[in-house]
Amino acid sequence: MDLLLEPGERITLSGPSGCGKTLLLRAIADLDPSEGLVRLDGCRRADFTGPQWRRQVVYVPAESAWWSEHVRDHFDGPVPRLEELRLPDEIDTRRIEQLSTGEKQRLALARALAVEPKALLLDEPTSGLDPESTSAVEECLAGLCEAGLAVLWISHDPAQRRRVSRRELSMDALGVLTEGQR
Repeated sequence: MDLLLEPGERITLSGPSGCGKTLLLRAIADLDPSEGLVRLDGCRRADFTGPQWRRQVVYVPAESAWWSEHVRDHFDGPVPRLEELRLPDEIDTRRIEQLSTGEKQRLALARALAVEPKALLLDEPTSGLDPESTSAVEECLAGLCEAGLAVLWISHDPAQRRRVSRRELSMDALGVLTEGQR
C-alpha cells in the first residue's frame, strides 16, 4: 500500500476489528517488523535509530502502558497542554491507578505531545472520553496540525472522521486500504 501523510494533514483510518489498522500504525512507528519503505521529510526510516524515529513519529495506542505508578514520573517537566486537554492542574501528583480511562487517554496524548513529534499515530484516542473531552482533544490536535503536525487517526466514529479529517481511509477485512469519497 502507498500512503502519503503531509505536514499538517489529518487522515482518519477505519475498518473492521482485526483488519490491520493497529498493525499498520505500529509498523509505521517501527514497533513491529515490516517490509516496505517509510520516510519522514524525505529520509528513510532506516536512516534513523529506533529511538530517534519514535521521537519524531509517535504512536499512541488505545490503551497506553505506564512504567511508573506516579504520573509525574512519565514527564521530564510539567504535563503539557493540561488546560487544552481538560486535565486537572494537580494530575501530576496523582497515581496512575487513580486515573479514569479518559484521563489516561488524554495523559497519554500529552505524553506523546511532550516530545514535539512531526507525526502522530493515534489508535482510538477518544474512545473513553465524554463529548466535552473529545471536543477538547479534537480542538487541540486541530491547532497542532495548523502548526504542521501530521496525524493518522484510527476512529470507528463516522461523525468524528468527518469532523477531524479531510481524507478518510478505510481498510477491508483483507487489509486492503482505500480512500473514501468526501
